Amino acid sequence: MSTRRLGIIMNGVTGRMGTNQHLVRSVLAIRAQGGVALANGDRVMPDPILIGRNADKTAALAKQYGVERWSTDLEKALASKDDELFFDAATTRMRPSLLKKAIDAGKHVYCEKPIATSLAEALKVCKLAEKAGIKNGVVQDKLFLPGLMKLKFLRDSGFFGRMLSVRGEFGYWVFEGDLQPIQRPSWNYKLDEGGGIILDMICHWRYVLDNVFAEVKSVSCISATHIPQRWDESGKPYKADADDAAYATFQLEGGVIANINSSWCVRPYRDDLVTFQVDGTHGSAVAGLHDCVMQARQDTPRPVWNPDQKQTLDLYASWQPVPDFAPFDNGFKVQWEMFIRHMIEGAPYKYTLREGAKGLQLVECATQSWKERRWVDVPALAV
Repeated sequence: MSTRRLGIIMNGVTGRMGTNQHLVRSVLAIRAQGGVALANGDRVMPDPILIGRNADKTAALAKQYGVERWSTDLEKALASKDDELFFDAATTRMRPSLLKKAIDAGKHVYCEKPIATSLAEALKVCKLAEKAGIKNGVVQDKLFLPGLMKLKFLRDSGFFGRMLSVRGEFGYWVFEGDLQPIQRPSWNYKLDEGGGIILDMICHWRYVLDNVFAEVKSVSCISATHIPQRWDESGKPYKADADDAAYATFQLEGGVIANINSSWCVRPYRDDLVTFQVDGTHGSAVAGLHDCVMQARQDTPRPVWNPDQKQTLDLYASWQPVPDFAPFDNGFKVQWEMFIRHMIEGAPYKYTLREGAKGLQLVECATQSWKERRWVDVPALAV
């Protein structure tokens, strides 16, 4: 058994998501466990170099987590033969040009989503990667959440019978910044900086719907900018012109109807910040990030509608937890391991840049629906 080094250029990891999920809980966690195990028993050990535009922040991050290599010179890092993989978690608007640079330099690429701000840009990057013959992937982390994995397990087992509907609720209150500090970057609420909840979240819902429930066939969406003024990181007010809530209905393959509300202007009264309820002829289930409960056909209670009396039936009592059928690791880390195996030994991997482009396709269909106030069909993605 041998251990192979894998040099990874990690760009844009000084932000919250890049630091917590990709650097600390994925790449450094993989290093701490002794690398990624391959089918033949060999292991792959990631060796990251942190790239950032702010030298002080990048150096401080590297020092905090004991990462030996860091730089502000992306061009030099891409030119080095010591690193084979480029990862990007910087802003969406910069991503297509950064991926192009990495592909032109012969690097394999893995990145956060959205992979671009438009479908046209996304397809250009896909074609570049495919023409270059490099391995490529996009983060689709929610597929590896325990709650959604349990829903997929129930679907695959036939628990639902004929699936009828999916109802999703996502969001929380993002502070405006005047009374309490903001907890999301201000660029999220500016159209000219790539903000907007349709762009941010519909990309997620495309791969969740396609992979956990059924393929998306059409969409009807209405969105809004509920909070037109916010305050930025320095406490200065600005016009928030990006959509901060989206209410979408999807028609899925097989006649399944899915409705997903996404909002940064909602105070949740539910079990988790995102929940999905699936109803079928033989059973129903409700899942959050980690937990999932189910109610089989034979356990379904018989409620009586009587608005004159307080409800006496405990509507929660007949739901049963779906047990953990496997150990669940951090979803970001799981996908990192999958991509590394794909890159090094050619293990199967479906979450390519082209899957990321499908997310942009649905974003544009949802935006078109909102602007034209009508249902929009989602065609097969052009090659």
